[in-house]
Amino acid sequence: MVVVSDPGTHDLPAATREVEEFVNAGGWDQPAQLFAFVPTAQLLDERPELADQVDPASTLTPVAQDALPDGDLGAALTTIMWPPAVVGCALVQEIVMLPPEAEADLPAADGDTLGRLAAEHPQAREARLVAAALRDGSVACVLRLRAVASTNPDSTGSGEPIDELVEHPDLAANLTAALLDTLRD
Repeated sequence: MVVVSDPGTHDLPAATREVEEFVNAGGWDQPAQLFAFVPTAQLLDERPELADQVDPASTLTPVAQDALPDGDLGAALTTIMWPPAVVGCALVQEIVMLPPEAEADLPAADGDTLGRLAAEHPQAREARLVAAALRDGSVACVLRLRAVASTNPDSTGSGEPIDELVEHPDLAANLTAALLDTLRD
């Protein structure tokens, strides 16, 4: 059984960024995805043939999981239990964000209707959220805000809009709590 006893030995924020970069390489409009985190050293001990595919300097290696079922993501998370070799997990999902003043203007509605109303709002921003947690209680989040046409061009002068990245462990407290629940014995 793997026990994460020293959060300092595992770089969860770096592993979370690695997951976001991997998913970002596939572009936008992807379904929610789940990743397991395993200690890199243990993975290489058990599967030395992966040495060319894994960064040995990383303490954690993300491993993509099977597709999540369509429907209620919260309900799907309640059915997940990880084996002891998995020390953490990350969930990637695309979301719609509104500024707080715009959220206050939305009517009370069920989740699907509210999501549709938010997506149709003129101030809506699409984003990709990666929330991650370790068995020791550590959490990390990375949010990529999808570039919009009015975003300033990048420094190369290409005129392409630039995605914005935000990183903070408290970006999705409810989601990281749900991920921690999947890691409990």
